[in-house]
Amino acid sequence: MHITRSAALAAAVLLAAAACSSGESGGAAEERYYLSLGDSLAVGVQPDGEGGFEETTDGYTDALYRTLKDGRPSLRHERMGCGGEDTTTFMDGGLEACGERYTEGTQLAQAERFLEENRGRVDLVTLDIGGNNFTGCVDLGGGSGASEDGGGAEDAEDEDTGGSPEVDVDRACVDEGLDRLKEEVPEITSRLRAAAGPDVQIIGMTYYNPFLAAMLLEESGDGAGAPDGPDGSDGPDGGGGASGDEEAEGGDSSEEELVDYATDVLVEMNGVLRTSYSDAGIQVADVEESFESENFAPAEGEADMPTNVKNICDYTWMCNTEDGPDIHTNQAGALYIAETFEQLVESA
Repeated sequence: MHITRSAALAAAVLLAAAACSSGESGGAAEERYYLSLGDSLAVGVQPDGEGGFEETTDGYTDALYRTLKDGRPSLRHERMGCGGEDTTTFMDGGLEACGERYTEGTQLAQAERFLEENRGRVDLVTLDIGGNNFTGCVDLGGGSGASEDGGGAEDAEDEDTGGSPEVDVDRACVDEGLDRLKEEVPEITSRLRAAAGPDVQIIGMTYYNPFLAAMLLEESGDGAGAPDGPDGSDGPDGGGGASGDEEAEGGDSSEEELVDYATDVLVEMNGVLRTSYSDAGIQVADVEESFESENFAPAEGEADMPTNVKNICDYTWMCNTEDGPDIHTNQAGALYIAETFEQLVESA
């Protein structure tokens, strides 16, 4: 009887310990991860109101995370993007400010390590990369470049344009950026998929075309007919209009050619992204389509403004008179992109 009682007591103690352990583990759900990767859009870079730029918590990744966390309290946002990254630096490094963030040397290597170390605990990966392959190829005028990290276009000169911003495109630079995109995005996507495994949802995005607004402003001379900003203000220069004689002198053909060229580049760029994503089993948040980038029809209630340009004015800083023109999304644009991603996110 003594042995039987001891055995029973030991069994009771073990059962109680097991129950206690089970209760503790049940009280705290396993931490899960949303990993966001990319350039300045991923880290919410915004004009700082003093002529510079700053990271904020108002990027599309932050907006998406806040929405997801409502239904997934244990979800953690691993925010790994860096302003200025293009496909080459994403893979190989080279940007000092970005390299300092990554113990593995590059954003891609850091992401691979994180994914491999957290197999089975990553719910979602989002990616935007490739836009900075081209932003340094465009000068909005006055030496003001369009790099997504807020820097100026390479080799841009400070000069007084005497009015509206003029768009200067280095087409050899664009061709080189496309070549790098075609070579490097397939490697980036295949490596991310290998590191994440086959079951992790990865969503990559296409890009909108911020330069549509700048090109329309150039067409308007000193600002006549320039698109209004979201607050109803004039375009970036806010100046007076070109005369009918000036318009008759033939500016339209060059501006239209620039618009056609930029649209063609955007289509080719996003085509490369879509194909590379699809080949790696990555879904596409089609921001180009959401922004109606190829829709030149008049916007509803705006007889003189194309739909695609109105969307750029509504969702970016390109038509802001005080802090623009700037290619980044404003808060409304970040939310709009987040919604495009959200439509694809799988339920927990």
